[in-house]
Amino acid sequence: MDYKEEIAKLLKKESKLSIDFLQLIEIPPNQEMGDYALPCFTLAKEMRKAPQQIAIDLSNMPKPKWLERAEAKGPYLNFFISKSDFIGQVITRIQKEKKNYSSSKEGKLQKVCIDFSSPNIAKPFSVGHLRSTAIGNSIYRILSASGYKCIGINHLGDWGIQFGKMVVAYNKWLDRKSMAKDPIKEFFRLYVKFHEEAEKDPSLEDEARAWFRKMELGDKQALKLWKLFSKISLMEVKRIYKLMGVKFDAYTGESFYNKMLEPTLKMLESKGLVCESEGATVVKMEADSPPCILKTGGETSLYATRDIAAAIYRYKTYKFSKSIYVVDVRQSLHFQQFFKVLEMAGFEWAKNMVHVPFGLIKFEEGVMSTRKGNVIFLEELFGKAAELVEEKIKEKNPGLKNKKAVASQIAIGAVIFWDLSHDRIRDIEFSWSNVLDFEGETGPYIQYTYARAKSILNKAKKVPSKADFSQLSTPEEKRLAVLLGEFPAAVSEAASHYKPSIVARKVIEISQAFNEFYHKCQCLAECIDPKLRDARLMLVSSSAMVIKNGLSLLGIEAPEQM
Repeated sequence: MDYKEEIAKLLKKESKLSIDFLQLIEIPPNQEMGDYALPCFTLAKEMRKAPQQIAIDLSNMPKPKWLERAEAKGPYLNFFISKSDFIGQVITRIQKEKKNYSSSKEGKLQKVCIDFSSPNIAKPFSVGHLRSTAIGNSIYRILSASGYKCIGINHLGDWGIQFGKMVVAYNKWLDRKSMAKDPIKEFFRLYVKFHEEAEKDPSLEDEARAWFRKMELGDKQALKLWKLFSKISLMEVKRIYKLMGVKFDAYTGESFYNKMLEPTLKMLESKGLVCESEGATVVKMEADSPPCILKTGGETSLYATRDIAAAIYRYKTYKFSKSIYVVDVRQSLHFQQFFKVLEMAGFEWAKNMVHVPFGLIKFEEGVMSTRKGNVIFLEELFGKAAELVEEKIKEKNPGLKNKKAVASQIAIGAVIFWDLSHDRIRDIEFSWSNVLDFEGETGPYIQYTYARAKSILNKAKKVPSKADFSQLSTPEEKRLAVLLGEFPAAVSEAASHYKPSIVARKVIEISQAFNEFYHKCQCLAECIDPKLRDARLMLVSSSAMVIKNGLSLLGIEAPEQM
């Protein structure tokens, strides 16, 4: 039952007004003021009464059994839902829907392409790649739960001038022993070495451009090295994705679209959109905007050309109703430009393309830079976190089986939750102490809450399928049930705004409420009335299901023991 809708129907019937009461009803800032409230200011003109009197008059309306009371408080009419009816509705729905609780058919199986993560090949998978990967993966899961057919695309950065730089560095400074031992770290060393040497000898940049030009022209030696870099790098990133539980439906990197570039340029030329500017091929934007550069004077293709070709290919292939790009906020102009070019070219579906920007991870030492070598490998971060977790497990739960596996789940969950609990548009500051803080509003806190709930259920041995929910009368029980009931709306809001942080904050609230309930309401003591015991066990079971669902939507595992 949607109580808000039912209250709106009651008000419409009692007032005999054709007002959209659903839009007027609010949720009060605290429970003491009721579960829902109607501000009566906007009714004063039509009812020709003071708001305070309207609230008093409407409070005397006939009340269905689910409505405990309607209370006038100044110009507000506050509604108090029957605890047993509300809690019963919430728990019954969760027990029926289980892992599908919060799922909906909002998307009606519309296809949505989600372009996320997209690291550059031949560079380390660092903390800098975390945000797009974690946010994109969670958006994929949230939209899937909301009824959309999602296509996750990894638009790998496997083409561009950086490969020319890698070829130069590989030919000049390769350490074959290091290459055999850890090729990704050797690639990283070579990339840093190139930029160090290029500062002393700028001609190396020209050499790199020449090698990339050879790649574009199909030079066998250049392409052989490019394939080597790409193959090794792809194996590495897939290994990291497996650690994070991230999957893609397509790995179509920039190189995939090479054959489509010339036809794309010719199509834009045929529509009269292309012109020359300072030796480059461009599409001019509005007067106050810079042009969209499609090709440089050196005949090398650029991001915009490839992204335009990729968008056209994706629409032809998937017939998407929406195409989402989870890319940092610094690329906002790029997306505005190439979306606009597609619109100018007459593609109506261009209006359904969305850039989902996010803020940067900032560091105490300054901006992270692959060129300068000051990066933190994501796998090293996971490893360090796992070591700390394993130490805590040995101290607090030495008998736990599979310590290393559980420690890894908790560590990766801690890092992902640290990212997703922030509003994506904000910059977040990286420090080891912040990321590895397992106390307070963190991923491990939620995982521990889930494990605590499962421990109660395991000790109970059997969870009833029915209960008398009128037994649940404490503020802690009501608060927990209210938050569980709000979870589907939080998922829907997160889907609408592409903000996993909304789900993260709601799961934190539920975990906090569960722990308050746990400390104040006994579930297994022999002195408890069996009816109360059954009702509380069903509340515990429902809480565990919702917490696990929430973690899953964030891309985080839920260990049953910690």
